[in-house]
Amino acid sequence: MAPYKTAAEDKVPFGQKAAYGAGQLTINLYPAALGVFMFYLIYGFKMDPVLAGLLSALPKFFDALIDPIMGYISDNTRTRWGRRKPYVLLGSIITGIAFMVLWQLHPENSQTYNFIYFLVLSIIFFLAFTIYSTPFIGLGYEMTPDYNERTRLMAVGQFFGQMAWMIAPWFWIMIGNSDLFFEESTTGVRVLSVWVGGASIILGALPALFCKELKLPDLEGESKLSMKKLASNLKEFWTAIVQTLTCKPFVKLCGATFLVFNGFQTIAQFSYFIILYYLFDGSISAAGSWPPWFSTVNAACTAFLIIPIVTRLSTKFGKRKAFIISTLLSIVGYILKWWGFNPANPWLMFIPLPLISFGIGGLFTLMMSMTADVCDLDELNNGTRREGMFGAVYWLMVKLGNALAFLVSGVALKMVGFDQNATIQTAESLTNLRLADIIIPIFFALIAIWMMMKYSISEERALEIRKALIARRGKVKH
Repeated sequence: MAPYKTAAEDKVPFGQKAAYGAGQLTINLYPAALGVFMFYLIYGFKMDPVLAGLLSALPKFFDALIDPIMGYISDNTRTRWGRRKPYVLLGSIITGIAFMVLWQLHPENSQTYNFIYFLVLSIIFFLAFTIYSTPFIGLGYEMTPDYNERTRLMAVGQFFGQMAWMIAPWFWIMIGNSDLFFEESTTGVRVLSVWVGGASIILGALPALFCKELKLPDLEGESKLSMKKLASNLKEFWTAIVQTLTCKPFVKLCGATFLVFNGFQTIAQFSYFIILYYLFDGSISAAGSWPPWFSTVNAACTAFLIIPIVTRLSTKFGKRKAFIISTLLSIVGYILKWWGFNPANPWLMFIPLPLISFGIGGLFTLMMSMTADVCDLDELNNGTRREGMFGAVYWLMVKLGNALAFLVSGVALKMVGFDQNATIQTAESLTNLRLADIIIPIFFALIAIWMMMKYSISEERALEIRKALIARRGKVKH
């Protein structure tokens, strides 16, 4: 392919990239922390497991429903500060405060009180998080019109985002080790939630303060939000959803993301069980810090090694081929897990990680960049800019995949014969668990590769689309 040089005016300054990366760190830090804190909802605050499951599922279902609504609102907002940044700034503050208040629970309260308290505050938190995250994702899509600069921007964002997954595993050690940090795990959760919320308010506000939005001319098909036009706004909202879901390249991106992410998330907890029961015979004390180190090294490989390589592959071969290459490399990594998990030498577990990291590291770096290209195609076909809607629908698919992964994961554990009440698992169940840990993500990855084989927006096609848009409405400024 003939390389195209990025024009100077299309390059995003490093300061803006870093500010965007701070936002990515924020939207990753919350789910990373929640993954740890939700365990202590049962273990520390003594919530019934069934009620804890409801507290995990109901707010996420609400969150998924409001994503497209927030995307539509952000796309059609007009203020002197832009379409996205007012929501990003306001959302960062409300989300941080809501997260801090959410975890100020006490085990001595009645279970009913804690359930209602947590459910109400969770809904407020996820509403605030959507107010922040949906416009923020849309802001990233429009920060540059250049095909390759978009990938570089998303690479910086994903690099910062991986920091959250390096930090969060150590919350287990901080909360659970009474000799080093907190006497009670519940105290640790309350204190750490303040740290996480406070840091996220500061980091989350940086994109609103330093990133530049796209300044669009008045486009013919744009909606104007108002109470007087509520009926027409609702009609246009459903039209926008239909147009988004019928964009074939975008559907391929959503499908591939759903498959790769779902495959990864389904077996995410399997590694912990394999380390604990296969490598260390069910001894938590012997397993020690091996599980958090496994997660941290995985995230570090993604941030420092995989993301730069994937960005280079994208520039050299195009985004579609880079996705296929990185996904194939992750398949090799999953296969190597069979030999990597070795009770005789636990250090071998780290060998497959660089290859496995190509899966998720390549996925979100490339898919978010490709979604930005799809937004250009959508403007060409429909005359509007809908980064917010595309971002909302894309992440809706991610969230649905995450929810499905939890279901599939539980079913898979049951099918392999895993017994959560047993101190030591049978040799047969551990063999089946290890096979599932390898086969499930490979199966989903192969389908995703097949789906992306005919993805149509190449670098040449993206350049053609951009030229056509400039001819129609002129260049846009930031």
